[in-house]
Amino acid sequence: MRASSEAESAALRQQVRSAVIWRSGTQIFGQLLTWASTFIVIRLLGPSAYGLFAMTQVVLVLLNMLNGYGLASALIQRNDAGRHAQRQLFGMLILLNFGLGAVQFLAAPAAAAYYRQPMVADLLRVQALLYIATPFIALPQALLSRAMDFRKQALVNFVSALAGAIAALAGALAGLGVWTLVAAPIALFATRAIGMTIAARSLLWPSFDFRGAGDIARYGGVMATGQLFWFAQSQADVFIAGRLFDPHTLGIYTTSLFLTQIFVSKFVPPLNEVAFSAYARLRDDKAAVAAAFTKSARLIMVVAMPFYLGMAATADPLVAVALGPKWLEAAPVVHWLALAMPMMTLQVLYAPASDACGRPGISAQNSATGALCLPIAFLIGVHWGLMGLVAAWFAAYPVYLAVSTWRTLPVIGVKPGALVEAIAPPVLAAVAMALLVTGLDTLLPPLPALPHLALLVGAGGVIYGGLLFLFARPVLIESINLIRNRHG
Repeated sequence: MRASSEAESAALRQQVRSAVIWRSGTQIFGQLLTWASTFIVIRLLGPSAYGLFAMTQVVLVLLNMLNGYGLASALIQRNDAGRHAQRQLFGMLILLNFGLGAVQFLAAPAAAAYYRQPMVADLLRVQALLYIATPFIALPQALLSRAMDFRKQALVNFVSALAGAIAALAGALAGLGVWTLVAAPIALFATRAIGMTIAARSLLWPSFDFRGAGDIARYGGVMATGQLFWFAQSQADVFIAGRLFDPHTLGIYTTSLFLTQIFVSKFVPPLNEVAFSAYARLRDDKAAVAAAFTKSARLIMVVAMPFYLGMAATADPLVAVALGPKWLEAAPVVHWLALAMPMMTLQVLYAPASDACGRPGISAQNSATGALCLPIAFLIGVHWGLMGLVAAWFAAYPVYLAVSTWRTLPVIGVKPGALVEAIAPPVLAAVAMALLVTGLDTLLPPLPALPHLALLVGAGGVIYGGLLFLFARPVLIESINLIRNRHG
């Protein structure tokens, strides 16, 4: 029995490793491609277009919280996920998303009136087309995730990212302006919907007879509630600032946020998808879940901490190189937002662990806490302008993270001391690295932005790696072993 259990555990580790490599590896390659086009488009369009686009994203993010991905997550956990359950889920997704598209189309004038920007209405009406693709993405993604087949997902995501990148570049070069930012996601979603459906062979006739699917609806409802709270905290800043700031200032803020959130928004979610599936399989063994969570948090922080603190230390040349001369005023915003992002990264690791343990209500409660703390801070901070909005992150996020940690760790069986011990090496090494790089920067003569950035990044990489090698060698070895499949 013990040998069988160890064999199953080893097989799961191999599956998780393979999933991580495929899911994050192709994600990295796809994101590099997407970012190459994104940063070219940023240089061509400038802050005002991005500010206008950000106003529409508040509406899209709100409605996308209700688009049924929580229902799809329920299918991953369900013991019975046969053809009938799949048809029921597909029917739910179609009803939800076609309804959401209609709501967005009809609500577009009201959103434009709130922001005092008439063009917002036209943008929102066209963006309503995105909801047609969602059922054809969510269902096959759930089926592939249930089978832990992340290779096919990764390949489809790469192809769809390529389609979006091509559309973005073509639109920007053709002079479409802000419409470039509308056309690219439509191309991406359409390609992903076709690719996912083919990969999972999930094209089936929907069922609108939902008898026996109450558990899917309930689970999805709880997940959606948590996502609504997530909307309140993640979009409150843009919603509040969008009415008070002009499109240029809002564009500076949202693009700075995009730059600083690249890691937490682009790399952590695919890793969380893998983690959710793994935690769900281990849910009856709390010690195994706890060990998996602390290891996951440590490995993610090994990469996240030097990324964020290095970004803060190199903000001036980084903005000049990545965004171009139209965006130089974003440097102080990038500097301070980067320092807040480690808190956000740790926060988003909690939800998949508690959800997979059968306690989605925990992540909903955590999101409710954030939905209370962050909007209040933004409402106060926005009256001091752009930097006041940035300061609100430091007023609210420590409280939010502390409450979430207190609520989540007992559920997944992790002691606070164990979590601190797990993430302390990369945190301390990154702080020391950032201080040394900042000191080095003050000693350098004036340099062009690109060699300036390259010198600081190179020095930071050597310092961080050296500190881990000298003072936290097991952490460094563990990270290398994960990639090389030794004891992984």
